[in-house]
Amino acid sequence: VAVSLSPDLLIRKQKKLSSGYYQYCNRVNYTERRICAFKGSSVNISCTYYHTDPVVSKFWFRPDRSYWLGTHFLLWDPSKDSQHADRFQLLEREKGRSTLRISDLRKTDSAEYRFKFTTQSFQWGNISPGTTLTVTVQAERLHECVTDKCNSSCFPSGHSSFVWYKNEEEILGESSSLYTKYADGPDSYSCAYEGHRSNPVYGPNTSVVLMTPSGMIVEGDSVNLTCSSDANPAAKHTWYKGNQTLLASPVSIYHFTAISSEDSGNYSCKSENQYGQITSNSRFIDVKYAPKFPSVSVSPSAEIVEGSSVTLTCSSDANPAANYTWYKEGEDSSKALGQNFTITEFRTEHSGSYYCNAQNSRGQHRSTLHLITVASELEVFEWF
Repeated sequence: VAVSLSPDLLIRKQKKLSSGYYQYCNRVNYTERRICAFKGSSVNISCTYYHTDPVVSKFWFRPDRSYWLGTHFLLWDPSKDSQHADRFQLLEREKGRSTLRISDLRKTDSAEYRFKFTTQSFQWGNISPGTTLTVTVQAERLHECVTDKCNSSCFPSGHSSFVWYKNEEEILGESSSLYTKYADGPDSYSCAYEGHRSNPVYGPNTSVVLMTPSGMIVEGDSVNLTCSSDANPAAKHTWYKGNQTLLASPVSIYHFTAISSEDSGNYSCKSENQYGQITSNSRFIDVKYAPKFPSVSVSPSAEIVEGSSVTLTCSSDANPAANYTWYKEGEDSSKALGQNFTITEFRTEHSGSYYCNAQNSRGQHRSTLHLITVASELEVFEWF
Protein backbone atom coordinates (compact mmCIF):
# COMPACT_ATOMS: atom_id res chain seq x y z
CA VAL A 1 0.00 0.00 0.00
CA ALA A 2 1.39 3.42 -0.94
CA VAL A 3 0.68 6.66 0.93
CA SER A 4 0.68 9.90 -1.06
CA LEU A 5 2.12 13.01 0.58
CA SER A 6 1.68 16.52 -0.78
CA PRO A 7 4.78 18.72 -1.10
CA ASP A 8 2.95 21.72 0.40
CA LEU A 9 3.82 20.34 3.85
CA LEU A 10 7.48 20.60 2.93
CA ILE A 11 7.01 24.29 2.13
CA ARG A 12 5.33 24.96 5.48
CA LYS A 13 8.07 23.01 7.23
CA GLN A 14 10.75 25.20 5.67
CA LYS A 15 8.99 28.38 6.81
CA LYS A 16 8.71 27.17 10.38
CA LEU A 17 12.30 25.91 10.46
CA SER A 18 13.56 29.43 9.76
CA SER A 19 12.73 30.30 13.38
CA GLY A 20 14.39 27.11 14.63
CA TYR A 21 11.23 26.24 16.54
CA TYR A 22 10.35 22.98 14.84
CA GLN A 23 13.94 21.86 14.53
CA TYR A 24 14.05 20.91 18.21
CA CYS A 25 10.40 20.36 19.12
CA ASN A 26 9.60 17.87 16.33
CA ARG A 27 11.93 14.89 16.01
CA VAL A 28 12.28 11.07 15.91
CA ASN A 29 14.83 9.06 17.87
CA TYR A 30 15.35 5.43 16.90
CA THR A 31 16.01 2.97 19.70
CA GLU A 32 18.53 1.04 17.57
CA ARG A 33 20.17 1.94 14.28
CA ARG A 34 20.98 -1.68 13.37
CA ILE A 35 19.19 -4.88 14.29
CA CYS A 36 20.11 -8.46 13.35
CA ALA A 37 17.51 -11.19 13.81
CA PHE A 38 17.04 -14.80 12.81
CA LYS A 39 14.73 -15.99 10.06
CA GLY A 40 11.39 -17.16 11.47
CA SER A 41 11.71 -15.12 14.66
CA SER A 42 10.02 -11.82 15.56
CA VAL A 43 11.57 -8.39 15.99
CA ASN A 44 10.52 -5.01 17.36
CA ILE A 45 11.77 -1.86 15.64
CA SER A 46 11.04 1.10 17.87
CA CYS A 47 11.39 4.85 18.06
CA THR A 48 10.26 7.78 20.16
CA TYR A 49 8.85 10.87 18.46
CA TYR A 50 8.05 14.39 19.61
CA HIS A 51 5.61 16.86 18.08
CA THR A 52 4.06 20.21 18.90
CA ASP A 53 0.84 19.98 16.93
CA PRO A 54 -1.69 17.12 16.79
CA VAL A 55 -0.53 14.23 14.59
CA VAL A 56 -2.54 13.76 11.39
CA SER A 57 -0.93 10.46 10.29
CA LYS A 58 1.92 8.16 11.31
CA PHE A 59 3.33 4.93 9.89
CA TRP A 60 6.49 2.95 9.21
CA PHE A 61 7.82 2.53 5.67
CA ARG A 62 10.69 1.09 3.62
CA PRO A 63 12.53 3.63 1.44
CA ASP A 64 13.60 0.95 -1.01
CA ARG A 65 9.96 0.29 -1.86
CA SER A 66 8.98 3.95 -2.10
CA TYR A 67 9.43 6.21 -5.09
CA TRP A 68 8.98 9.79 -6.31
CA LEU A 69 6.15 10.43 -8.73
CA GLY A 70 7.30 13.91 -9.77
CA THR A 71 4.98 15.81 -7.47
CA HIS A 72 4.89 13.63 -4.35
CA PHE A 73 6.31 10.46 -2.75
CA LEU A 74 4.56 7.10 -2.72
CA LEU A 75 5.63 5.43 0.52
CA TRP A 76 5.15 1.72 1.12
CA ASP A 77 3.34 1.07 4.40
CA PRO A 78 3.80 -2.66 5.19
CA SER A 79 1.09 -2.73 7.86
CA LYS A 80 -1.51 -1.83 5.20
CA ASP A 81 -0.23 -4.25 2.53
CA SER A 82 -2.66 -7.19 2.31
CA GLN A 83 0.24 -9.56 1.55
CA HIS A 84 2.13 -8.58 4.69
CA ALA A 85 -0.45 -7.18 7.12
CA ASP A 86 -0.58 -10.42 9.13
CA ARG A 87 3.16 -10.19 9.85
CA PHE A 88 3.56 -6.41 10.31
CA GLN A 89 1.91 -4.83 13.33
CA LEU A 90 2.02 -1.21 14.51
CA LEU A 91 2.16 -0.98 18.31
CA GLU A 92 1.68 2.21 20.37
CA ARG A 93 1.43 1.24 24.01
CA GLU A 94 2.62 4.60 25.30
CA LYS A 95 2.34 8.10 23.99
CA GLY A 96 5.18 9.25 21.78
CA ARG A 97 6.59 5.77 21.23
CA SER A 98 5.95 3.68 18.13
CA THR A 99 6.98 0.07 17.51
CA LEU A 100 6.83 -1.89 14.28
CA ARG A 101 6.60 -5.59 15.14
CA ILE A 102 7.51 -8.02 12.34
CA SER A 103 6.70 -11.70 12.88
CA ASP A 104 7.87 -14.81 11.02
CA LEU A 105 10.86 -12.94 9.63
CA ARG A 106 11.99 -13.64 6.08
CA LYS A 107 15.28 -12.79 4.42
CA THR A 108 13.36 -10.42 2.13
CA ASP A 109 12.47 -8.35 5.21
CA SER A 110 16.09 -7.19 5.39
CA ALA A 111 15.91 -3.44 4.74
CA GLU A 112 15.96 0.00 6.30
CA TYR A 113 12.76 0.99 8.12
CA ARG A 114 11.80 4.60 8.85
CA PHE A 115 9.03 6.13 10.90
CA LYS A 116 7.03 9.03 9.46
CA PHE A 117 4.55 11.32 11.13
CA THR A 118 2.76 14.43 9.89
CA THR A 119 0.90 17.23 11.54
CA GLN A 120 -1.07 20.02 9.89
CA SER A 121 2.13 22.03 9.57
CA PHE A 122 5.00 19.54 9.74
CA GLN A 123 6.21 16.16 8.48
CA TRP A 124 9.13 13.99 9.52
CA GLY A 125 10.73 10.91 8.04
CA ASN A 126 11.37 11.20 4.30
CA ILE A 127 15.13 11.70 4.45
CA SER A 128 16.35 10.98 7.97
CA PRO A 129 17.97 7.52 8.29
CA GLY A 130 16.06 4.93 10.27
CA THR A 131 16.79 1.39 11.56
CA THR A 132 18.44 -1.20 9.32
CA LEU A 133 17.23 -4.76 9.82
CA THR A 134 19.30 -7.78 8.75
CA VAL A 135 17.55 -11.15 8.70
CA THR A 136 19.85 -14.17 8.74
CA VAL A 137 19.28 -17.91 8.77
CA GLN A 138 20.30 -19.44 12.09
CA ALA A 139 22.23 -22.31 10.53
CA GLU A 140 24.07 -19.97 8.17
CA ARG A 141 25.20 -17.60 10.90
CA LEU A 142 25.92 -20.26 13.50
CA HIS A 143 27.90 -22.24 10.93
CA GLU A 144 30.37 -19.34 10.96
CA CYS A 145 30.98 -20.08 14.62
CA VAL A 146 32.21 -23.54 13.72
CA THR A 147 34.49 -22.45 10.89
CA ASP A 148 35.41 -18.85 11.70
CA LYS A 149 34.95 -16.08 14.24
CA CYS A 150 31.47 -14.59 14.36
CA ASN A 151 31.62 -10.89 13.46
CA SER A 152 27.92 -10.18 13.14
CA SER A 153 25.61 -7.91 15.11
CA CYS A 154 23.61 -11.10 15.76
CA PHE A 155 26.62 -12.25 17.79
CA PRO A 156 28.04 -9.21 19.60
CA SER A 157 31.81 -9.06 19.93
CA GLY A 158 33.00 -10.47 23.23
CA HIS A 159 29.76 -12.35 23.90
CA SER A 160 30.34 -15.40 26.08
CA SER A 161 27.12 -17.36 25.80
CA PHE A 162 28.21 -19.89 23.17
CA VAL A 163 27.95 -23.61 23.89
CA TRP A 164 30.08 -26.03 21.87
CA TYR A 165 29.36 -29.69 21.16
CA LYS A 166 31.56 -32.55 19.98
CA ASN A 167 29.66 -35.62 18.80
CA GLU A 168 26.53 -34.19 20.48
CA GLU A 169 28.28 -33.89 23.87
CA GLU A 170 28.93 -30.45 25.35
CA ILE A 171 32.56 -29.35 25.40
CA LEU A 172 33.07 -28.01 28.89
CA GLY A 173 34.96 -24.75 29.27
CA GLU A 174 34.35 -23.56 25.70
CA SER A 175 32.16 -20.44 25.52
CA SER A 176 33.82 -18.11 23.01
CA SER A 177 32.73 -17.65 19.40
CA LEU A 178 35.91 -19.31 18.08
CA TYR A 179 36.82 -22.98 18.59
CA THR A 180 40.44 -23.61 17.61
CA LYS A 181 41.11 -27.21 18.63
CA TYR A 182 42.15 -29.87 16.10
CA ALA A 183 39.12 -31.39 14.39
CA ASP A 184 39.29 -35.10 13.53
CA GLY A 185 37.36 -36.14 10.42
CA PRO A 186 34.83 -38.56 11.95
CA ASP A 187 33.95 -36.15 14.78
CA SER A 188 31.11 -33.65 14.44
CA TYR A 189 31.09 -30.14 15.91
CA SER A 190 28.29 -27.67 16.47
CA CYS A 191 27.58 -24.58 18.54
CA ALA A 192 24.55 -23.05 20.19
CA TYR A 193 23.67 -19.44 20.94
CA GLU A 194 20.70 -18.31 23.03
CA GLY A 195 18.79 -21.51 22.33
CA HIS A 196 19.61 -21.67 18.62
CA ARG A 197 21.66 -24.71 17.59
CA SER A 198 23.78 -24.87 14.45
CA ASN A 199 23.95 -27.82 12.13
CA PRO A 200 27.06 -29.90 12.90
CA VAL A 201 30.13 -29.84 10.68
CA TYR A 202 32.19 -32.97 10.11
CA GLY A 203 34.39 -34.76 7.63
CA PRO A 204 33.03 -37.48 5.34
CA ASN A 205 32.16 -40.58 7.35
CA THR A 206 30.66 -42.62 4.52
CA SER A 207 31.37 -42.84 0.81
CA VAL A 208 29.46 -45.17 -1.49
CA VAL A 209 29.38 -45.51 -5.29
CA LEU A 210 25.84 -45.85 -6.63
CA MET A 211 25.08 -46.76 -10.25
CA THR A 212 22.11 -45.74 -12.39
CA PRO A 213 20.58 -47.81 -13.89
CA SER A 214 21.23 -50.41 -11.22
CA GLY A 215 20.52 -53.48 -13.38
CA MET A 216 22.30 -54.89 -16.42
CA ILE A 217 24.53 -52.41 -18.25
CA VAL A 218 24.63 -52.85 -22.04
CA GLU A 219 27.11 -51.23 -24.40
CA GLY A 220 25.70 -47.90 -25.60
CA ASP A 221 23.69 -47.25 -22.42
CA SER A 222 23.79 -43.91 -20.62
CA VAL A 223 25.19 -44.59 -17.14
CA ASN A 224 25.69 -42.40 -14.06
CA LEU A 225 27.97 -43.19 -11.15
CA THR A 226 27.12 -41.20 -8.02
CA CYS A 227 29.52 -40.73 -5.13
CA SER A 228 27.24 -40.59 -2.11
CA SER A 229 28.85 -39.22 1.04
CA ASP A 230 27.69 -37.84 4.36
CA ALA A 231 29.65 -34.67 5.14
CA ASN A 232 29.08 -31.06 6.15
CA PRO A 233 30.13 -28.92 4.41
CA ALA A 234 29.52 -30.98 1.31
CA ALA A 235 32.51 -32.97 0.11
CA LYS A 236 34.22 -32.68 -3.23
CA HIS A 237 34.93 -35.91 -5.08
CA THR A 238 37.77 -37.56 -6.99
CA TRP A 239 36.97 -40.50 -9.28
CA TYR A 240 39.23 -43.48 -9.98
CA LYS A 241 39.18 -46.44 -12.35
CA GLY A 242 41.46 -48.94 -10.68
CA ASN A 243 44.48 -46.81 -9.72
CA GLN A 244 43.93 -44.27 -12.51
CA THR A 245 42.57 -40.83 -11.57
CA LEU A 246 39.64 -39.88 -13.81
CA LEU A 247 38.14 -36.65 -12.48
CA ALA A 248 38.33 -34.32 -9.47
CA SER A 249 35.21 -32.17 -9.12
CA PRO A 250 32.72 -30.82 -6.58
CA VAL A 251 30.10 -32.67 -8.66
CA SER A 252 29.29 -36.10 -7.27
CA ILE A 253 28.27 -37.69 -10.61
CA TYR A 254 30.53 -39.35 -13.18
CA HIS A 255 28.61 -39.71 -16.45
CA PHE A 256 28.97 -42.11 -19.38
CA THR A 257 26.99 -40.81 -22.36
CA ALA A 258 27.31 -44.12 -24.25
CA ILE A 259 29.23 -46.69 -22.25
CA SER A 260 31.52 -49.07 -24.13
CA SER A 261 33.12 -52.43 -23.43
CA GLU A 262 36.42 -50.65 -22.66
CA ASP A 263 34.69 -48.90 -19.75
CA SER A 264 34.27 -52.16 -17.83
CA GLY A 265 36.26 -52.14 -14.60
CA ASN A 266 36.40 -51.17 -10.93
CA TYR A 267 35.42 -47.61 -10.01
CA SER A 268 35.81 -45.81 -6.69
CA CYS A 269 35.61 -42.24 -5.38
CA LYS A 270 37.34 -40.22 -2.69
CA SER A 271 35.23 -37.73 -0.73
CA GLU A 272 36.93 -34.91 1.16
CA ASN A 273 36.33 -31.56 2.82
CA GLN A 274 38.44 -29.45 5.19
CA TYR A 275 37.70 -31.84 8.06
CA GLY A 276 38.78 -35.13 6.51
CA GLN A 277 38.53 -37.60 3.65
CA ILE A 278 37.42 -41.17 2.94
CA THR A 279 37.63 -43.48 -0.08
CA SER A 280 34.72 -45.69 -1.08
CA ASN A 281 34.80 -49.39 -1.81
CA SER A 282 35.15 -50.13 -5.52
CA ARG A 283 32.14 -50.74 -7.72
CA PHE A 284 32.59 -53.08 -10.68
CA ILE A 285 30.88 -52.12 -13.94
CA ASP A 286 30.23 -55.19 -16.07
CA VAL A 287 29.32 -53.94 -19.55
CA LYS A 288 27.47 -56.51 -21.64
CA TYR A 289 28.01 -56.52 -25.41
CA ALA A 290 27.48 -58.69 -28.49
CA PRO A 291 30.40 -60.73 -29.92
CA LYS A 292 32.97 -58.70 -31.83
CA PHE A 293 33.99 -59.92 -35.31
CA PRO A 294 35.38 -63.47 -34.79
CA SER A 295 38.88 -64.50 -35.80
CA VAL A 296 39.60 -68.02 -37.10
CA SER A 297 42.90 -69.88 -36.90
CA VAL A 298 44.03 -73.24 -38.40
CA SER A 299 46.31 -75.76 -36.77
CA PRO A 300 48.76 -76.82 -37.95
CA SER A 301 49.45 -73.54 -39.69
CA ALA A 302 51.98 -75.01 -42.16
CA GLU A 303 51.04 -76.96 -45.32
CA ILE A 304 48.72 -79.78 -44.44
CA VAL A 305 48.98 -83.11 -46.21
CA GLU A 306 45.77 -84.84 -47.29
CA GLY A 307 44.73 -87.34 -44.67
CA SER A 308 46.16 -85.37 -41.75
CA SER A 309 44.19 -83.82 -38.88
CA VAL A 310 43.09 -80.19 -39.05
CA THR A 311 41.74 -78.11 -36.17
CA LEU A 312 39.86 -74.85 -36.69
CA THR A 313 39.60 -72.41 -33.75
CA CYS A 314 37.15 -69.50 -33.52
CA SER A 315 37.66 -66.60 -31.07
CA SER A 316 35.49 -63.57 -30.35
CA ASP A 317 35.47 -60.91 -27.62
CA ALA A 318 32.00 -60.96 -26.02
CA ASN A 319 30.22 -60.44 -22.70
CA PRO A 320 28.73 -62.77 -21.73
CA ALA A 321 31.09 -65.28 -23.37
CA ALA A 322 30.03 -66.39 -26.83
CA ASN A 323 28.80 -69.81 -27.83
CA TYR A 324 30.29 -71.12 -31.10
CA THR A 325 28.67 -73.13 -33.85
CA TRP A 326 30.48 -74.37 -36.96
CA TYR A 327 28.86 -74.68 -40.39
CA LYS A 328 29.93 -75.74 -43.86
CA GLU A 329 28.49 -73.62 -46.62
CA GLY A 330 25.79 -75.45 -48.57
CA GLU A 331 24.88 -77.81 -45.71
CA ASP A 332 21.84 -77.30 -43.46
CA SER A 333 23.09 -78.94 -40.29
CA SER A 334 25.92 -77.67 -38.14
CA LYS A 335 29.26 -79.43 -38.23
CA ALA A 336 30.28 -78.88 -34.62
CA LEU A 337 29.59 -76.97 -31.40
CA GLY A 338 32.29 -75.25 -29.41
CA GLN A 339 35.25 -73.03 -30.03
CA ASN A 340 37.23 -75.77 -31.81
CA PHE A 341 36.27 -77.88 -34.82
CA THR A 342 38.56 -80.80 -35.71
CA ILE A 343 38.60 -82.76 -38.98
CA THR A 344 40.57 -85.89 -38.07
CA GLU A 345 41.36 -87.05 -41.64
CA PHE A 346 41.13 -84.30 -44.20
CA ARG A 347 40.13 -85.44 -47.67
CA THR A 348 39.17 -83.76 -50.94
CA GLU A 349 35.46 -83.85 -50.13
CA HIS A 350 36.15 -81.76 -47.02
CA SER A 351 37.19 -78.85 -49.22
CA GLY A 352 34.89 -75.84 -49.09
CA SER A 353 33.91 -72.75 -47.09
CA TYR A 354 33.49 -73.09 -43.34
CA TYR A 355 32.26 -70.45 -40.96
CA CYS A 356 31.84 -70.14 -37.23
CA ASN A 357 28.95 -68.28 -35.67
CA ALA A 358 29.67 -66.55 -32.34
CA GLN A 359 26.51 -65.78 -30.38
CA ASN A 360 25.40 -64.60 -26.94
CA SER A 361 22.31 -62.96 -25.43
CA ARG A 362 23.29 -59.58 -26.91
CA GLY A 363 23.76 -60.64 -30.56
CA GLN A 364 25.88 -62.68 -32.98
CA HIS A 365 28.64 -62.42 -35.57
CA ARG A 366 30.28 -64.92 -37.96
CA SER A 367 33.54 -65.43 -39.80
CA THR A 368 34.25 -67.53 -42.95
CA LEU A 369 37.26 -69.74 -43.76
CA HIS A 370 37.82 -71.42 -47.17
CA LEU A 371 39.71 -74.71 -47.27
CA ILE A 372 40.74 -76.70 -50.41
CA THR A 373 43.18 -79.54 -51.17
CA VAL A 374 45.60 -79.33 -54.09
CA ALA A 375 47.88 -82.26 -55.00
CA SER A 376 47.74 -83.68 -51.52
CA GLU A 377 48.40 -80.29 -49.98
CA LEU A 378 45.92 -78.06 -48.16
CA GLU A 379 45.61 -74.43 -49.06
CA VAL A 380 43.91 -72.13 -46.59
CA PHE A 381 42.07 -68.94 -47.53
CA GLU A 382 40.36 -66.78 -44.98
CA TRP A 383 37.80 -64.06 -45.73
CA PHE A 384 36.46 -61.50 -43.27
